[in-house]
Amino acid sequence: MSNKLWEKNYEVNAEIERFTVGKDREMDLYLAKYDVLGSMAHITMLTSIGLLDKEELPPLLRELRAIYQQAARGEFVIEDGVEDVHSQVELLLTRKLGDMGKKIHSGRSRNDQVLVDLKLFTRHELRQVVDAVKVLFDELQTKSEQLKDVLMPGYTHLQIAMPSSFGLWFGAYAESLADDMLFLQAAYKLTNRNPLGSAAGYGSSFPLNRQMTTDLLGFDSMDYNVVYAQMGRGKMERNVSFALASVAGTLAKMAFDACLFNSQNFNFVKLPKECTTGSSIMPHKKNPDVFELIRAKCNKLQALPQQVMLIMNNLPVGYFRDLQIIKEIFLPAFDELKDCLQMAAYIINKMEVNEHILDNPMYDPMFSVEEVNRLAAGGMPFRDAYKQVGLAIEAGTFRADRTIHHTHEGSIGNLCTQQIAQLMDQTLRGFGFERVDEAERRLLDE
Repeated sequence: MSNKLWEKNYEVNAEIERFTVGKDREMDLYLAKYDVLGSMAHITMLTSIGLLDKEELPPLLRELRAIYQQAARGEFVIEDGVEDVHSQVELLLTRKLGDMGKKIHSGRSRNDQVLVDLKLFTRHELRQVVDAVKVLFDELQTKSEQLKDVLMPGYTHLQIAMPSSFGLWFGAYAESLADDMLFLQAAYKLTNRNPLGSAAGYGSSFPLNRQMTTDLLGFDSMDYNVVYAQMGRGKMERNVSFALASVAGTLAKMAFDACLFNSQNFNFVKLPKECTTGSSIMPHKKNPDVFELIRAKCNKLQALPQQVMLIMNNLPVGYFRDLQIIKEIFLPAFDELKDCLQMAAYIINKMEVNEHILDNPMYDPMFSVEEVNRLAAGGMPFRDAYKQVGLAIEAGTFRADRTIHHTHEGSIGNLCTQQIAQLMDQTLRGFGFERVDEAERRLLDE
């Protein structure tokens, strides 16, 4: 039996249907909970404007809550012959409540229904990414403070350059995540606007109360112009993808550093044994596979904005089926990024560092700038000091003074860990998750 909201009295070629449906049924399982939430808000609003009888609302809400719990447990399925999540929810309601279940679609289109599903899904997933970023941030901050006095070489062009420290290295990635969080906040605020009521992109002749559904679903505001609400399909995914890619860029760079520093040639860090793998023929190998996979997965995630843009950029106003394909690359991206963040946080927590790197005299030249600055501070012109130290290095007579005294903000001796934490906390306070929590609690509580 076929169950399609748009079905007429003719058969669609089976191959055409297979091609046009694509992976929609699989992707719609990501959206099931959120489709139910959107329907709960919508029918509450329909009752307020007289399109549903008041006695019909309680049983509909009761059954929708049951479907929501089913989806939350991972037990929601889209049956054979049912096209999508919207049809499945309506079918389940109709089985339980008869014709009453068929009334929930009044005043909306599958277009604005999937738009609101995507918005609700994305804001939930963004919050989980935010939480995972904060866990990694805290691990990096802790390591930065613990190891602030352990020196390591700094590099430019992969050449030994100047003294650095593990405090600086870990702290740098923490601050990078603090900046990435700003992208996540912007993405969240752009997402948390209500498209419901835009229907197929041109509104409805029903006297819908869009402010009511906005409040019921905990949105900050609505997408006011109904045409723009539909134009937001693809734009929202692109903007969010840039935020995810920013986090992924930080992770990929950190993973590359960790792979490099873990190699015997560097021997700066030691990864936990359970996070390395061996070789089938080389018994000494402990390969940093987890960080290598984080690097690869995060490099792939950095391509996501371009993939979304190439699908939606040349589309004129209105809905097009092209947009369906965005779901296939966008919806799974959150789980992949969260997985990478969790793995990275675990390894950073367990990572050990070599506290005696600079015992090796090969690193002595990196103290040359310290000597130049010492001479310049004593009154010698900087260029003369630079030349004197350079000649000593060439002659092999340079002797490193390992006494480091950096005091300015953000340097070895003044990591500004607290200020970086304040940047992160300030951004976190700006999300406004509490409004969403309260709205969803009210919808789901009987």
